[in-house]
Order: sequence, then C-alpha cells, then structure tokens
Amino acid sequence: MADEEDSLSQFDISKEETDKLVSEVIRFILFKFHQSSGTPIKREDLTQIVTKNYRQRNLATHVINEAKKKLSNVFGYDLKELQRARASSTGQSRLPQSQSSVDSKSYVLVSELPLEVFKKHVVDETTSPVTGFTFVVLAIVQLAGGKIPEGMPLLVSYNDLCYDFDVMFYAKC
Repeated sequence: MADEEDSLSQFDISKEETDKLVSEVIRFILFKFHQSSGTPIKREDLTQIVTKNYRQRNLATHVINEAKKKLSNVFGYDLKELQRARASSTGQSRLPQSQSSVDSKSYVLVSELPLEVFKKHVVDETTSPVTGFTFVVLAIVQLAGGKIPEGMPLLVSYNDLCYDFDVMFYAKC
C-alpha cells in the first residue's frame, strides 16, 4: 500500500483518478479484444487514453501495469507485451534495417485458464462442428457480397468440407 502511494505521489494524481484511468484502459482492452480477437492492441492507443487529460511522464506505464494486474486478478487474462519492429516514417531507406526501424510495442490478451478447465467449461465439443459449419456458410455469403441468389447453390459438395451431414455434422469423412 505504501509503494502504491509513493508511486502515485510522483505523478501528482489521486488514487481515484488512477483507478478511473485503469478502468478506462481495461474497458478499451476488453472491447478491442472482443471486437477483433487476436489482433494486437497498440501501446500508442493505450497511451492516448492516459495522455488525453494527463501529461505526466511514465503515468501511462504505471496505468498499463496496474491494468495488467487487474486484468489478471479480476478477469483471468494475462496482458502479454509484444515487441515488433516497424519501418520508420522518416523516409530514410538507405539506412541499415536495424537503424531504420522503430520499436513498436503492442499487447495481446491471453487466458490464464488451465487447458483442462478451458476444455471442460468453455469449449463445447457437441456444438463446435455446427458452429464451424455456420461460420463457413457465413463466410461464403460474405464473400458473395452479402447476398446469395435463390437459384445459386450455396455449396457445391458437402464432402469438400469433410463432414457427413447425414449424421448431423459429427462424423468426419
């Protein structure tokens, strides 16, 4: 508790304000994760949430670290940091690759559930094939521009999908 108060005093910000910032960052992370699961979340986006009202140096780092702890303790997610090199926007293409790239940090959410618990309570093996088939059909409709004309066959051959649909999608070819 004393460490937390010391870290807050260096930013000249109250605990309530910090908690609000942490909540905003967590909300953004969870919505972004739900919106596009698996897509990395840029550190720049998280930093903008903090710096739109506060200009203290290293406050964003402190808030992101607190958000990591809360995501782990409350939601069971680990916020993993990825470090990727990206091309510099200075336009100096003659520099070696190591000098012309800028490090770009991003994050991904990873479930902390043990695999056995995940399989038992999250994955439903009885509906997974039907869900998979539904996504295939939706993808075909999406690729066709959102509409399938009435006379156009949706799928040429069910066997191409390696399922025997006479047995309710469960018997693989």
